[in-house]
Amino acid sequence: MIPYKGLVGSLSYHQCPGVVTESKEYEDGLRALKRFSSLNDGIFRSISRKKSCQKEEQAVEIAVGESSSAEEDLAPSPSSWYQSICSYVRLRLNGRLWQELSGAFGGLGSFLPAVLALSLYNETDFGTTLLFSGVFNVVTGLVFKIPIPVQPMAAILVAALSPNPLTVPQIMAAGLITAFAMGILGITGWMEFLYHRIPLPVVRGVMLGEGLMTAIKSVTYILEYQDLAKMQNLGQRSWLGIKGLLVPVTILIFLGIVSGARKSSEENGEKISDPVVNNDDKSVREALLSTSGDREEQEAEESTWRRAILNIPTALLIILIGLALAIAYDPQTIGNLQLGPSPIKFVKISYEDWSVGLLRAAVYQIPVSILSSVISTSTLSSDYFPGEKVTPSSLCLSVWVMNLLGCWFGAVPVCHGAVGLAGQYKFGARSGLSMMMLGMIKLLLGLLFGSSVSWILTQYPESLFGVLLLWSGLELALVCQARNTPLDLLVMLAVVVVSIGSSTAFSTTLGFVCGLVLYLVLKLHQWLKK
Repeated sequence: MIPYKGLVGSLSYHQCPGVVTESKEYEDGLRALKRFSSLNDGIFRSISRKKSCQKEEQAVEIAVGESSSAEEDLAPSPSSWYQSICSYVRLRLNGRLWQELSGAFGGLGSFLPAVLALSLYNETDFGTTLLFSGVFNVVTGLVFKIPIPVQPMAAILVAALSPNPLTVPQIMAAGLITAFAMGILGITGWMEFLYHRIPLPVVRGVMLGEGLMTAIKSVTYILEYQDLAKMQNLGQRSWLGIKGLLVPVTILIFLGIVSGARKSSEENGEKISDPVVNNDDKSVREALLSTSGDREEQEAEESTWRRAILNIPTALLIILIGLALAIAYDPQTIGNLQLGPSPIKFVKISYEDWSVGLLRAAVYQIPVSILSSVISTSTLSSDYFPGEKVTPSSLCLSVWVMNLLGCWFGAVPVCHGAVGLAGQYKFGARSGLSMMMLGMIKLLLGLLFGSSVSWILTQYPESLFGVLLLWSGLELALVCQARNTPLDLLVMLAVVVVSIGSSTAFSTTLGFVCGLVLYLVLKLHQWLKK
């Protein structure tokens, strides 16, 4: 900071030969400099006062905390846990309630169609899956503190919906075998070893392939009618009607406007309702703006419309619009709702079920879980939340515990996923509270209506699931294309081309192997060249 008072004093007594110090121009400049000096001193006096007040408040809070902790040591109070949770919720939300609630629904584009298809085609219990996945959402939100999704296992889903469908015990056996394998990798530390040895461009290629395949799948959801029981296309969709093209196209345009406003806001440094605010920067900004009321009013007017747009819970609105259209399409679905949770039954798994589940589903799901559920999710979480470390071992153990608890009672086998995380982040989720809110909603629906909720979802416009999936896939693809060298892009494209072009059940694994081989060949070529 320039010492303006010292500068003024030096100018007042400075003598230069041939220069008249008492000239009118000099006096005018001196007065202007003194006015600026007094303004500068006033601003920083206000800042120092605010800092001293903040320090005093912190000292009081520390003293109160120490006294309360001393009292708790003598007589622990049950209300302290409640107060701690409330303080955590207030800190995490910090004005982001609607955005967190919107982000909570960002991953339902892949969750709901998969769970509904398994309940209709394979007769898994929809209400039981709601209850257990709700509990898993709440626990993962508390443990990881970021929006780690809970999604059905994709390869098991494909095997279960094949022309020769799997039975419920076989589906549960496949989920338990996959969970056991993930648990072994997490406990022994082998997953950490693999994670740190796999080249990043290969991982980015797997993520890019996931994003593009999800986007391609979402386009078919939007353009064609779907049989949700078998997840098959039924023909071209018309423009008009409750399930016509006009509804998803209009929503996509609206999402584009909101996304553009959010991007413009972030580029201008106007991040609305960030969970962490720098108090020093805020004090300086307030002190500087206090000298110019007109500027403050102008900025408030310019950002009012942008704040209103950013706080719109877009994913929640999409879900609500779809429910309204489903009820309008078949009003009798409301009458099919039945109060009460679904009965939870223990699933008996025979030796034949274990064998079929292993050979027809688990052998395909284990590589997918390693690449997509663990490695890709851990990499993407470090991109989105550098301060919150989610290790591959913790994700492995999470998959193990979730399926160990749920599969024995008929809940659909679940894991994590980069597509779900990208969708939740795109729609506003920035903390584990979004997952906790989603879990509470699932628990409430599961306890109140059980499996009868699926009656409404059978009439749900599947094109709106496609809208959520499209936004999730594009977000994941855009994250992967940043900060890459030409050689990295070549490896990524090789993984994507092989993964999308291959029609085998090991398409993602095959793309990963081809990308890894290409990366090693390119590195060997560079070494020989040097």
